[in-house]
Amino acid sequence: MEDDFVTAAIKAIPFNTHLGLDVVGYRGEKGIVRLPDDPALRNHVGSQHAGALFGVAEAASGVALLGKLADRMGTITPLAKGADIQYAKIARGVITATAGFVEDVTDVLRRLDADGKAVTDVRVELTDAAGVTVATVVVHWHIRKNA
Repeated sequence: MEDDFVTAAIKAIPFNTHLGLDVVGYRGEKGIVRLPDDPALRNHVGSQHAGALFGVAEAASGVALLGKLADRMGTITPLAKGADIQYAKIARGVITATAGFVEDVTDVLRRLDADGKAVTDVRVELTDAAGVTVATVVVHWHIRKNA
């Protein structure tokens, strides 16, 4: 998977550009994206805003999805169907989101080929600069074959 393609795909989404996300890329079957430490992204207590944390998590899950399904892009359409987020600690500074599939992608592709669609989960861990987990997210992706 070419990092230029992944970066371009994630940055093509205006909200991701608004957040100033730094797409590290697809490494070791994981999508990695960083959220900057920007005062414009902070909440009323001076920590990273929950919406920004969700945004970086969703973007990282998209990188993981692109990385795993690169050979199918153009023939499928993925769309985030929902998500669950658990905040663990106050998130300060640069936050790194690391995402990977929960299940074996072979099972996802089997359902996609048989039914023309599949739902799968991508788990994301958000950590601060010290490596402390500040939140975990599971993004539920709906993937369909293009007509």
